[in-house]
Amino acid sequence: MYKVMLRDNMSPVAKDILEQTGQIEVTVDNDKATGVPERLAEIISEYHGLAVRSGTRITAEVLKNTGRLKVIGRAGIGVDNIDVAAATQQGIVVMNAPEGNTVTTAEHTISLMLSLARNIPQATATIREGKWEKKKLMGVEISGKILGVIGFGHIGRIVADRAKGLKMKVIATDPFVSKEAASALEVELVALDDLLARSDFITLHVPRLKETANMINAASINNMKPGVRIINCSRGEIVQLDDLYDAILSGHVAGAALDVFPTEPPDPSLPLLQHPHVIFTPHLGASTGEAQDKVAAMIAKQIAAFLLSGIITNAVNFPSLSLEVMDQIRPHLALAEKMGSMMGQLARKIHDVTISYSGNISELDTRPLTHAVLKGLLSAFTDKPVNYVNAPALAAEKGIHVHETRSRTSDHFSGLIRLKLEEHAEEPDEIWGTIYEKKYPRLVRIGKIYLDAIPEGSMIVIQNFDKPGVIGNVGTTLGRHNINIGRFQLGRREDSALCMVNIDSPADEKVLEELRCLPNIISVRQVHLD
Repeated sequence: MYKVMLRDNMSPVAKDILEQTGQIEVTVDNDKATGVPERLAEIISEYHGLAVRSGTRITAEVLKNTGRLKVIGRAGIGVDNIDVAAATQQGIVVMNAPEGNTVTTAEHTISLMLSLARNIPQATATIREGKWEKKKLMGVEISGKILGVIGFGHIGRIVADRAKGLKMKVIATDPFVSKEAASALEVELVALDDLLARSDFITLHVPRLKETANMINAASINNMKPGVRIINCSRGEIVQLDDLYDAILSGHVAGAALDVFPTEPPDPSLPLLQHPHVIFTPHLGASTGEAQDKVAAMIAKQIAAFLLSGIITNAVNFPSLSLEVMDQIRPHLALAEKMGSMMGQLARKIHDVTISYSGNISELDTRPLTHAVLKGLLSAFTDKPVNYVNAPALAAEKGIHVHETRSRTSDHFSGLIRLKLEEHAEEPDEIWGTIYEKKYPRLVRIGKIYLDAIPEGSMIVIQNFDKPGVIGNVGTTLGRHNINIGRFQLGRREDSALCMVNIDSPADEKVLEELRCLPNIISVRQVHLD
């Protein structure tokens, strides 16, 4: 039975979905005291999964003693409250629910834009004070105006769609979106400076990155059209508030609507909070009942799929795999890990590696396969727990450079994985593997010698001169020590040969030494593959 903790007053939909599996026990803990990193660190090791919203901070301290923890789910898109790097080092998958609140956030953006254009919050406040200020609260139409969307992802695209329905002209900027993709949505993709200069309204939908921090500042505001209005429902750190305040005082910016702040809640003494041309909401972008149900359901289903079936969806630190892709790639994952494990056990030294994928396997998402190779390889070099998530980080930590190549053609097999150690003087320096009949893993080349070996259990790898008597001597020696041979595969090239011997029980060092002393033997090494 798996155990999952839900925090931050998550919608009860999540608990229902997890418990309906019959294999997951759910603890709902909304206690602020246990959300403190020091306290959470004491109890988190009991759980296989943790689901949070924005209220719980998952720090490196929390993750020092993770015990059973395998997955952290964020019911929402932002993972700012989770130390993703620390989770990755511990081999924990971090997932989010990026599409659960996109419509809600986009609708909130449109609501703020309309409220900003027509001074609706200010008008409400003045009427409550007994005033009637029609002339002072004169607004502007949005029909025919240019809306500049900075960040054309899920939310930005929905905002654009709604704005077009309001008869606005929409332009957008995003370095990761093609002009063709934007054009298909009838949106003009432009450079950032062009967007700033042309837009009557500017809405922000970018993640919090080093490149986006304070991107709306004195310099960028100076490039904007006089009278522009700015809406921010993304991240508070995107806007330099002091520069925005100065621009509103000067009249260059006609108004702003902010749902997010660098520090939440903001300091009440902040001058911007007092300006009548700025309106605010307390981070309500995703705050609808529908959105909270959607993100809770999404993250619960993702956690259940991962714990019960190994399916990874919307992970921020590992390639996401659908059920269909997982079914296709699963045999290759096992093969890739065993190839890495064998190479690590044979080489026993750290080298840069090249992993090549050719044939039909190159058409799959090969990133998880590279993770699997590194998992197997590194397990021979470290006593730290290594899994698919933390393997690349551990490889980088050890100075291992990984080069990956892909080719749709393969001269040898329909699909092939090749693992090569760079600048490794000894044989074997490479291993080739393939899958027969979509499910049977095979090693088809070790070093320069072709063969057909099944990678499983305990195996003795013997390099020898191609002379008579080697097979008989090896069999006799193993038999004398009551070690049964399950399979014996031999490959030859010129005057050299390589034997792959599957044995039913591991051989001790004494047996291996006897094998090394046999005539025509070059080397004998034993590997263990799960």
